[in-house]
Order: sequence, then structure tokens, then C-alpha cells
Amino acid sequence: MEDLGSQIDPVAVRSGLSGVVRVDRAGRQLFARAYGLAHRGHAISNTLGTRFGIASGTKTLTALAVMSLVDEGRLDLATTARAVLGEDLPLIDDDVTVEHLLGHRSGIGDYFDEDVVESMTDYVMPVPVHRLVTTSDYLAVLDGHPQKSAPGAEFVYNNGGFVVLALIAERVGGAPFSELVRARVTEPAGMHDTEFLRSDEPAGHVALGYLAADGLRTNVLHLPVCGSGDGGISTTAADVSALWSAVFAGRVLPADRIASMLVPRSDVPSERSRYGLGFWLHPTGTAVSLVGGDAGVSFRTVHDPTSGVTHTVLSNTTEGAWPVSHHLSELLGT
Repeated sequence: MEDLGSQIDPVAVRSGLSGVVRVDRAGRQLFARAYGLAHRGHAISNTLGTRFGIASGTKTLTALAVMSLVDEGRLDLATTARAVLGEDLPLIDDDVTVEHLLGHRSGIGDYFDEDVVESMTDYVMPVPVHRLVTTSDYLAVLDGHPQKSAPGAEFVYNNGGFVVLALIAERVGGAPFSELVRARVTEPAGMHDTEFLRSDEPAGHVALGYLAADGLRTNVLHLPVCGSGDGGISTTAADVSALWSAVFAGRVLPADRIASMLVPRSDVPSERSRYGLGFWLHPTGTAVSLVGGDAGVSFRTVHDPTSGVTHTVLSNTTEGAWPVSHHLSELLGT
């Protein structure tokens, strides 16, 4: 790993990466480089401090926030969604538990079913995106989807399930979901540049999400104006590294709680992975990953607690992160 730049740059340039790449070992930064533009209209370059959306990478932060409530005894993995939701979302089976939702084994109908969505960039939300501001606003899109399989029967990746978890966390935790994530995850982890941002209020040092590798069309009409449990948080490469360090140092949750989340609950051959509770797991090794992809967003970070190696790729295009991230997995053996 002495000359990572010479091994990463050609792939980044050839694939047209717009984003940031970072590699750490044992908490020490080995490589960090920014590529492309955060704002094409004004030719503003991405920097190491640029914040990017991470789409479904948010789900791990949701899982950590929920597990902190479990650790406090305010929830249990066996708590049913119905016990907290009451009469809301009546099509969710009464036997669906927090553990089922965390492991994508709930079988509930999904408002954004990736098995039937043909193109991330062509998908249109079922309600105007500006109406999705608070987690309770998502009830309008979560409702009306029949149960698809028996609770616990099988792994089916489910976006809506993590918004349901955000609803449960809000009602049990007594605070808006974004505040719960900040107080229970990002602040303890030292993730000072990580937060839920409104897409219609572009802030400084935040990359706009672009639908394609070129052109000016952004994702502002494709995603909820403010994210929730299944996606939408923005972060930096440094904050992602801080998250891995904090998680495995026990600063977010006790070590035994983290260990329980990393126990494989499902084999997912289609993704060449296993899945625990909120974490993707290497099919045979010890590496753990977060992955997120949506219109104008692609993100993957991998940490191997055995070797201490972490690599992260954040991109503000729909497909941009994948070539470099998969190259790094091959290069670093993760």
C-alpha cells in the first residue's frame, strides 16, 4: 500500500469518478483524494471536506440509533412494530418485530421496491417530494402496501422497513429522528459534518447529486426533500472513517451490542454478501460494509476489523463509486 495513488488514479480517471476516495489502516490515513466537481454549473471542485449523500448508507446509522434504544431497555429486538405503531400502517403483519425490520426479514410491502424499479434515474416518488420532510410525512407513502411474505421467512431488501424503524425510534425515543441520530450516533462518533440536509436548501461544501456522468441534471426532483431512516444523510470521507473507529472502539454502542449486529442473519448471494442487523458482511471474511445508491448518489465503505483496513468511496453521480470501490476491494483483499 505504499503507492496507492498510482493504483487508484487510473481507475478513477478512466471511470470519470466525481467524488472522494479515502483509505485508512489502523486509524491512520494512507490515501485521500478528491475528483470531479461538486457543482458543475459553477465549476466548483470536490474537496476532501465536501459532504456527499450516502443514500442507503444511512440505514446503518438508523440501526445504530435503534440498537441504542434496545441497549437502554426502551425497545427490545422482539418488540413488534404494531406495539409502537398502533393503528398506523395496518397492512404490516402483527408479528413483524424490530429484529425482522433491522435484518430485512420483515416481509412487509415496500414503497420503493428495488426489485421492480427498472432505473433509479427514471423512478418517480408516489407523492411530490417536497411533502416528505418529517418521518411522519412518510406514512403517506408507506401505507397501502400488502405484506409480501411471512415475517422472518426470507431476506428481501426493504427501504420502507427502515423508515418504519425511524418511526418506531421517534415514538419510543421522544424526539425527531434526525435528533436521535445526532445524539445517539453522529455526536458520539465525532461525525461533525454529518446531518440530514434539505435538498431544496443547498448548503456550502455539499456536492449536488448528478443523474449522469455528464450534464447538469440533478436529483432534486427524484428524492425526498429530507431523508429519514432509509436514506438521505450527508457526510464526508473523514466522518465515515470516524464512524468505523467509534463503532469498533465501543463509543457508539457497547462491544457486545455491535458484535450481535454483525452476526449473519442472511446469506445474500445476489449481492455476494451476508447481512446482519444494519450491516453488510463479507461472504466469508470479517469485512463489514455500508452501501448506498440512488439517483445522483453512490457510496460504499468497507472496514476489515482483522486487518484494520478501511476504504471509502463517495460519489455525487448515480454509478460513479462502483469502479473504484470494487477495485479497492480486490486490491486490499476486502
